Amino acid sequence: MRVRTKTWIENESGELLFGKGKTEILELIEEEGSIAGAAERMVLNYKKAWNHIKTLQGNFSEDLVIVQKGVKGGTFLTPEAKDLIKKYRRLQKDIETYANRRFQELFPSDSDSLHR
Repeated sequence: MRVRTKTWIENESGELLFGKGKTEILELIEEEGSIAGAAERMVLNYKKAWNHIKTLQGNFSEDLVIVQKGVKGGTFLTPEAKDLIKKYRRLQKDIETYANRRFQELFPSDSDSLHR
């Protein structure tokens, strides 16, 4: 058995700034080269995907997404966005590692009997 956690980052007023969904949209933008392609893969309408991007852009001092129009256009992540994804993924992994270690400490014999 293992513990699953959900981690997100909020601002002072409790507005969701960054979490699993925003991480996923950024990763898919990187893969697809477009917000529309990322939204389609997430089964999310374009406006909702664009709102995620606007929330991110409004709450971080650095640009995270660059939209280039024209023949060689597309949507690209900045190095800051890639770093943010990397740090978020690391934070999530560290939290789950700690939670599972703590679970084993608190429920050493119960964890075995829970799955029977």
